[in-house]
Amino acid sequence: MLKKLISVSLAGVLAVGLAACSSEESTNASGDANYPERGMTIVAPSGAGGGWDLTARSIAKTMNATKLIEEPITVENKPGGGGAVYMAEYATKEVDNDYMMLVKSPPILINNNKAEGNSPYGYKDTTPLAQLTRDYGAIVVKADSKFQTLTDVLDAIKKDATGVTLAGGSAPGSMDHLVGILPAFEYGIDPKSVKYVSYDGGGEAVAALLGGNADVIATDASTIAEYVKSGDVRVLAVSSPERLEGELSEVPTFMEEGIDAEFTIWRGIFGPKNMTDGAKEYWSTKLEEMSNSDEWKKELEKNGWQSEYKNSEDFETYLKTQEEVIVELLTALNMQK
Repeated sequence: MLKKLISVSLAGVLAVGLAACSSEESTNASGDANYPERGMTIVAPSGAGGGWDLTARSIAKTMNATKLIEEPITVENKPGGGGAVYMAEYATKEVDNDYMMLVKSPPILINNNKAEGNSPYGYKDTTPLAQLTRDYGAIVVKADSKFQTLTDVLDAIKKDATGVTLAGGSAPGSMDHLVGILPAFEYGIDPKSVKYVSYDGGGEAVAALLGGNADVIATDASTIAEYVKSGDVRVLAVSSPERLEGELSEVPTFMEEGIDAEFTIWRGIFGPKNMTDGAKEYWSTKLEEMSNSDEWKKELEKNGWQSEYKNSEDFETYLKTQEEVIVELLTALNMQK
């Protein structure tokens, strides 16, 4: 930033600078110096009870309970279009609002890159603040299924793609679909040939599997554990780089099954694209402190999430990498923009 230090006009320059700062603080949504000066909002671009909603409420609860943030934090639900409806509003109307945060996950990448994703806006229209949690995909069959391994499924699809029905709780080209066809793609199968049936949520996909309307489902690892415990299903593989803990500790990874791929279902928090440096620094500091708190660890355990904190810079780098994977899969499906 160019600074003009001329002795005869220094006082005038300082006066103008102070006036400009005062004006900026009155017009900017935050003003760096005293941020935050009022309550803040975290938006979950979905209805109540989903992953985005639970994440937003866990952040708000932990921040206020620990007094890391003393100003009140409100959670608002803005459902529609798998997050695409509010994304358009956030990227245009809230672009300068330092008091409005957004919780998102891979659909911020998928919706922006899918031909029918209905969102011209993506993570580059925000300020990534932190990744907070991670989950992984799981390839699941009914307990009495003839398929014993992931390669059994892939070999059957290779032999007769119409003979195996893959289901998921999201639309074609969305997260469950991508988790399901990723191993097929890496196995040399044309992903367009995989018979995929979408259901309205993971619970309905599980019901379809148990009811014999699907041979295999792709879903979140954290949500399938209860069905494994009850003995209703078997998990053939998970998309994590290493084996998971708990009920899925004996389940091999994609890589152990010879599939050189992984897929992380992360959740993170974003600020507006033009977020001021002061607000960004404030949230970055508070989020890192929160991620190390006992209260946050209790929220992770309660919701079955795994902790994976990435700061703003690392999170943005990771988003670039995952976007490349998603674009590759959508291209293979002829579903990319």
